[in-house]
Amino acid sequence: MAKRWLKFVFPPELVTEPVIYNLGRDFRVVTNIRRADVTEDRGWVLLELEGSDEDIERGLAWVVAKGVQVEPVES
Repeated sequence: MAKRWLKFVFPPELVTEPVIYNLGRDFRVVTNIRRADVTEDRGWVLLELEGSDEDIERGLAWVVAKGVQVEPVES
């Protein structure tokens, strides 16, 4: 199992969407929120993701296609 730390930055239209929940459910990735700052019109989340490299990459491609900015973070 691979582990990756990433920062997700959400545009205003996705702040209320269950993106992280769907990532875990649809791509078999365990999500662990380590830190977050979310308001009504913006948000960022520092996540630890765990899963196979393939599942994580497929999930991240989906997240980026939704419009979330994904940035690597040193753990």
